[in-house]
Amino acid sequence: MALKMKACYMVKPAEPTWKGYKCLSEWDQTGTITHVPTIYFYRPPQDWVKLGDKIAATLKQSLSRALVPFYPLAGRLRRLPSGNRLELNCNAEGVEFVEAECNLKLDELGDLSCSSEHNYHDLHLTPLVDYTRPIHELPLLLAQLTRFACGGVSLGLTISHAVVDGPSALHFISEWASLSRGEPIKTMPFLDREILLREVDDGDVSDGELSCLDNFPLLIGKSDNLEEKKKEVTPAFLKITKEQLEKLKRLANTGRVSETRPYSRYEMLAAHIWRCACKARKHSSPEQPTALAICVDVRSRIEPPLPSAYFGNASFDVKALSSSGELLSNPLGFAAGKIRETVEKVTNEYIWSNLKYLKNQKDLRMFQDLHGEDQSSSTTADDNKELFYGNPNLGVVSWLTLPLYGLDFGWGKEVAMSLETYDTDFDGDFVLLQNPNGDDEDGSLIVSVRLQVLHMDSFKKHFYADII
Repeated sequence: MALKMKACYMVKPAEPTWKGYKCLSEWDQTGTITHVPTIYFYRPPQDWVKLGDKIAATLKQSLSRALVPFYPLAGRLRRLPSGNRLELNCNAEGVEFVEAECNLKLDELGDLSCSSEHNYHDLHLTPLVDYTRPIHELPLLLAQLTRFACGGVSLGLTISHAVVDGPSALHFISEWASLSRGEPIKTMPFLDREILLREVDDGDVSDGELSCLDNFPLLIGKSDNLEEKKKEVTPAFLKITKEQLEKLKRLANTGRVSETRPYSRYEMLAAHIWRCACKARKHSSPEQPTALAICVDVRSRIEPPLPSAYFGNASFDVKALSSSGELLSNPLGFAAGKIRETVEKVTNEYIWSNLKYLKNQKDLRMFQDLHGEDQSSSTTADDNKELFYGNPNLGVVSWLTLPLYGLDFGWGKEVAMSLETYDTDFDGDFVLLQNPNGDDEDGSLIVSVRLQVLHMDSFKKHFYADII
C-alpha cells in the first residue's frame, strides 16, 4: 500500500474574526484533551472526478467560510504560566488541510465501515498529530483528503477534544458540509462559555461525594498503573444484532422492580461489556475493585440549560464502582442498575459541585487523559497520576444518538464511515455506534473495542457466548 502526500495547506477563516484569549471551562480541560480521529469514504460521480482538483478546492473554500462562525477551531491552545491549565488563543492561524494520493482502489481496502477491523490502518488516512511539538503550535483541527486510484476519496478528520465534545464537533462538520453543498449554515454555534466560567455559589452545590473525581482503582497489589500503560492494545469492532439486543434486554430486566422503567440500550450493553471485561482480564481476586466511566451530556441537565448549539465540552465522566466478584456473581441487571444509579446522581446540584471541585484544583492533569501526548521529556511522579481507564477499569461512550452518518459535501453521502485507530489508543476504551450498514428494521449496533492484546480474544468469546 502506497500513500503519497501531495500538499499541505493552512486554511484560515475567509473573513476577519475576533482575536484574543478565551478561557476554557474545567470540562474542556479534563478527560480526553488530545485529538479524536474519524474518517469518511466517498465514491464521487464522474463529473467531480474528471475535474481533478474540484473536490479539494470545494473543501478548502467551504472550510475557510465555516471557520468564520466557528473561529475557535482556527486558534491554538496554550498553557498558562503555571503549566496546570489551558486557554484558547483565538489567533486565526488556521487548520491544517492535507492532500494525499493512494495507488490502491477503495475495494482493495476491504470493509471500510466501523463494522469490521481495518486493514488500512498503516496507511494513515487521517492526519497525524505530532505531540512532541509545543501545544501552542498544534492545529485544533486537521483534515486529510486522500484520492484513490478508482476515483474514490476519503476525508480524515482529527479534532481537538479540548475545544469541542462529540455534539459540537459534529455540529461543525455538518455545517461545513452544508456550505460545501452551497447551502447556508442552519444553526450558528453558541460560543459563550461564561455560564460555565462563573464562580460557583455554595448554594448551588452539595457536600455529596463526587466519585467521578476520585482516583480510579488500581490492580490489587499495585501502587500505580505504569505497567498496565505499557501493554500492547489492539482494536476490534463487534456487531451485535437486534435479536442479540433483545436477549440482553430480557437478561438485564429479569427481576427488575416493575415500577421502574426498563433498562436502556446503553445501560444493558455497557453492563454486558463491563462483566465481559472482568472475565477477560481474569482478575486474581473477586475483591478486585473496578470502575466504569460513563460520559454524561449535561446540556439539558444543568440549570439554566445550555443551548443545544453550545460549542465546547458540555459533558463529563461519572464513575460506576463495583468489584469483579460482585459483578460476576450477580445477574446482568445488577451491573445495569449500578450504571443507572450513577447517571441518576447527575442532578443540577451535582453538576455545579463537579465544576466547583475542579475550579478549586491547582492542577488538572490528574483528571486528564493524555494518552496521545508525549511527556517523556518531563515525566514526574505527578505526571503519572493522569486519568487512565485501563485494567481494571474501562470507559463506555455512547455515540448512538449522534448524527455520524449521511455527511454530504456535494458529491453524495459517504459509502462508509469509521473511527480511525492510533497507536496511542488506550486499554478499556469502548464506543457504541449505530451500524452504518443497517437500517431502522435491522436494529443492529457496533461496539468499538480497545483492549490489551492479552485480553481481546477472551473478551470476544464472552461478548457473544454470554448472550443466551
